Amino acid sequence: MIATTTQADQLEQIGRLVRESRKSRGWTQTQLASALGTSQSAVNRIERGHQNVSLEMLARVGRALDTELVSVGQTSGPTHLRIVGGQPLSGSITVNTSKNASVSLLCAALLNSGRTVLRQVARIEEVNRLVEVLRSIGAGVEWLGEGGDLEIIPPPTLDLESMNRAAARRTRSIIMFLGPLIHDYDLFELPYAGGCALGTRTVEPHLSALRPFGIDIDATDGSYHIRADQRRTPTMPIVLVERGDTVTENALMAAARRDGVTVIRNASSNYMVQDLCFFLHKLGVRIDGIGSTILTVHGRTHIDVDVDYAPSEDPIEAMSLITAGIATGSTLEICRVPIEFMEVELALLEQMRLRFDLSSEYSAANGHTRLIDVTVHPSQLRAPRDKVHPMPFPGLNIDNLPFFALIAATAEGKTLVHDWVYENRAIYLTELTKLGASITLLDPHRVYVEGPTHWSATEVICPPALRPAVVILLAMLAAKGTSVLRNVYAINRGYEQLAERLERLGAQIETFRDY
Repeated sequence: MIATTTQADQLEQIGRLVRESRKSRGWTQTQLASALGTSQSAVNRIERGHQNVSLEMLARVGRALDTELVSVGQTSGPTHLRIVGGQPLSGSITVNTSKNASVSLLCAALLNSGRTVLRQVARIEEVNRLVEVLRSIGAGVEWLGEGGDLEIIPPPTLDLESMNRAAARRTRSIIMFLGPLIHDYDLFELPYAGGCALGTRTVEPHLSALRPFGIDIDATDGSYHIRADQRRTPTMPIVLVERGDTVTENALMAAARRDGVTVIRNASSNYMVQDLCFFLHKLGVRIDGIGSTILTVHGRTHIDVDVDYAPSEDPIEAMSLITAGIATGSTLEICRVPIEFMEVELALLEQMRLRFDLSSEYSAANGHTRLIDVTVHPSQLRAPRDKVHPMPFPGLNIDNLPFFALIAATAEGKTLVHDWVYENRAIYLTELTKLGASITLLDPHRVYVEGPTHWSATEVICPPALRPAVVILLAMLAAKGTSVLRNVYAINRGYEQLAERLERLGAQIETFRDY
């Protein structure tokens, strides 16, 4: 059957979307075909617009590439943004609670047999996926009113066999179910993010952290296979080979319900880890050394308490909003910034000659995290004297590094941005060249950025990496004319109504779908 002109156009558009999403992830057609269980030639036909594609196949492709190619149950496709840029923003905006803290606390709620209420949780896609997983295994999870409060009540026994594997594969946070589940289940499986070519590598630091507890983990056939029937309390300090956030959180949750004392060395002291520690304190688990790299956990074998906890504000969202002000040359007040997790970033911006004001400090709702309000002003920036690179807390946060590529593009001079942690993420930053930036890719980890940039509007397909995707959105706010950012599911994974909130500051952003 020969497709009509309209059908051919639609297939070509679908093919282009699949091709760009695959390339943004850094995959070959063969890798995508393997994840889908089909042939490379079939993927090639789809990308050329020469094959009819069902909604079910589009959903599978979306899960494999961790992007929303189709909205199942709706007649519309993925969400796009149309941005009219080149205008300054103004006003005040409040930082939301931490995405990374929220997802770890949702997992940690499984340690508690009682009722857990988390306050003002951001309604983001990453949280939505975990909620779907929790409900599928029998947990009672309900949103309380419109304020973002979330109630979690685990059942006496979780039904792990009924886990929503599609939802689980769409969140990398599923790996943090390991720590809570090993206390009550001897043998179980967890799916890992669909098509993850680094499955074994991804689990290795977690395996090393959990092995002293008698836990064996094998990553094969798209799943983590966990054997916990020989669990025990470690007799020696656990030394993490990688000071990772989720690795530290898994070790904390594994220690939380072990009898006795567990010492964790080379632990992350990042913001989400501290929030988890404060939450575990409320569960009755004593933790010494919070904020340091040595954590001593005094476990409780059984936890059954009603707990109410408010995660602290998100330093990465704070950096995003500060960057929005810098890129658009705006005077903008960003409220409730967790200063202890932003001090290096602000010091570097001050070195680059950003003008900003700081309020007096005050406490977050969790009673521990220190907050301030930051007001940024239009500034003539210069490139930093040294390269910009991340370090474990209290260094510059790895998730804040991409924003400095955009900031460097507004500054006079040349900046080396070195993302030594993530393989290939620096490649996504070269998408800024489509908007006029001068960025030279040196290798998968390093780029040279030369500014200042005369931004120009264009159309870009959103990369699947969360922070680089937001960087492109913010650059479009700076570019005169009308830009289109297609398929923004990656942004919705980590930000709640970001476009709408920027609109309240004067941004011209229209959300639309292809029908």
